Amino acid sequence: RERLGSGSIWVDGSRAYRTLDDYQLPMPAFEAMRASGDLRLVVPTDFSKWYEERRTLLARRMTEVERAAAAGELVDVTIERGQLLISSIRRSPSDDADALKARLYAMLPRVRITDLLVEVAAWSGFADRFVHARSGAPASDQSALMGAILADATNLGLGRMAESSRGLTLSRLRWTAEWHVRDETYLSALAAIVDCHTAHPLAAVWGPGDTSSSDGQFFRAGGQGEARADHNARYGTEPGVLFYTHVTDRFTPFHTKVIAANAGEAAHVLDGLLDHESELVIREHATDTAGAVDHVFGLCHLLGFRFAPRIRDLNERRLYSLSPLDSWPTLRPLVAGPVKIRAIEENWDETLRLAASIRAGTVSASVMLRKLAGFPRQNSVARALREIGRIERTLFMLDWFDDPDQRRRTGSILNKGEARNALARAIFFNRLGELRDRTFENQRHRASGLTLVTAAMTLWNTVYLDRAVRHLRGSGVDVPDELLAHVAPLGWEHIGLTGDYLWGEIDKPRERFRPLRLHQQSRDA
Repeated sequence: RERLGSGSIWVDGSRAYRTLDDYQLPMPAFEAMRASGDLRLVVPTDFSKWYEERRTLLARRMTEVERAAAAGELVDVTIERGQLLISSIRRSPSDDADALKARLYAMLPRVRITDLLVEVAAWSGFADRFVHARSGAPASDQSALMGAILADATNLGLGRMAESSRGLTLSRLRWTAEWHVRDETYLSALAAIVDCHTAHPLAAVWGPGDTSSSDGQFFRAGGQGEARADHNARYGTEPGVLFYTHVTDRFTPFHTKVIAANAGEAAHVLDGLLDHESELVIREHATDTAGAVDHVFGLCHLLGFRFAPRIRDLNERRLYSLSPLDSWPTLRPLVAGPVKIRAIEENWDETLRLAASIRAGTVSASVMLRKLAGFPRQNSVARALREIGRIERTLFMLDWFDDPDQRRRTGSILNKGEARNALARAIFFNRLGELRDRTFENQRHRASGLTLVTAAMTLWNTVYLDRAVRHLRGSGVDVPDELLAHVAPLGWEHIGLTGDYLWGEIDKPRERFRPLRLHQQSRDA
């Protein structure tokens, strides 16, 4: 079973149990793309040129960090007698930011979740992305479409949504969900919201838009036999799944997928960076320790992403070198040994072929990483990828030692992802927040609907926070961007998530913005 899963043995004619070579670009196609410079990789295709670049860079960074460590100039980092100690990042005072957040959110108008979705659809056009499976036409029954999306997002289900909605019947919801709500339409609709949010002027306050993070959020599965995973020690004895979501530094989620709770998160890091349909161009990506494996470092390097995880046990991770260690006595105790450069050289072409296949969409990164990890003995390409990853992880750790901004940036983007998870938990409240769906497809729809609605709420909050900020500034109140950067567009207290769902005004979107609650400001003054 393990050999079939890894591809080390295969079944001729099978789609699920193919040889590992069948998942990748055919060798003639790969050679032709390589000759024309169309591999879309950021590394030199010539091994000797790549090796010389990495060796020179690694030696230079080791020398710079060695000099700073010996002089005691590393900020909040000490290396003494071979021991590494990194102090926690000091949290800046946030009383003023909290006060500004409370003041701005007190001005935001109250809105039902149904009206919010209608308004966001008018701004972004995401509803038009839910096209008919056969004709390709947008959904004509907008009320049923919104109801089906909200049924997924709140974990209510179509039957209960029909009972809670005025004017919607179960047959309308089922027909719309059957013909318009699919994985690809959810992905396209999410991209429309993300692009609309990215283009909003206020969004630039929270980040440049080229940094992201990913994290898995655990949801229990009620009943027996309804989970996609075995019992997991990390999440308790109850079965469940992970909604693995990618979030930008501007708080918008741009990709999500369902994975087993006992599956490694590292294999899925690159899927969201490569498979989204938005116009985002991600330069740097962060995860927690679960995603920080050498193979991910290696693939990110080949594909042009800077991988910047927060590694909990960083003092237990070792550095690797490409040169003799005599010039770096302070760092020498932290070095495990040399990189096995011959393993990379002997498999350089196959490693490039693997990365090019993932970039071209021939196979997903998660599929290949799982198959390479499933070999009874380590695959030669996996070994080469691990050695490349050791070089990149060493460079990253050196940056982590001498760049406090890097540590702060990684912590900030991960905190934004965790804050978004809190909003997702608040929306996914029906059925005690437990998944009751037996099929993997329905679980994916739940995750996609939840991600779409969190993105819609983020965009709606951003639009009205901008209006509130402009009102305060027009009144002579100083609202510096430095404080505004700490006001996340993830609040939900002013949004009615429960009660009867009314869809009567869906065909008549508002022509004007809702008025701010300025009387609340007058009372506070």
